[in-house]
Amino acid sequence: MKGYQITFFTQQNRTHHHKPLAEWLMLAARDLGLHGATIISASEGFGEHRRIHSAHFFELADQPQEIIIAASGEETERLFALLKKEEVHLFYVMTPVEYGSLGVAGK
Repeated sequence: MKGYQITFFTQQNRTHHHKPLAEWLMLAARDLGLHGATIISASEGFGEHRRIHSAHFFELADQPQEIIIAASGEETERLFALLKKEEVHLFYVMTPVEYGSLGVAGK
């Protein structure tokens, strides 16, 4: 299939509707019928304000996170419409990709 890989960038301490933002976004993608989303935690990074975000032994709240989603054009439109409606502020990278599954499901 042709579509997009969308990578959203956030920090572990950001929330939306009293849930961690990464978790909220993953569940929103599921509820919209998208095929999957993955949350990846990183050790360090910096964002639009040039402040370093990192995961320290005693404090993980500022840990950078990526939410990666592969979606069709129509699914991408639905996801971005929801993000606009919810007024979610997120940096993202969207790249055209070909995606699919191999093998037999469940094996």
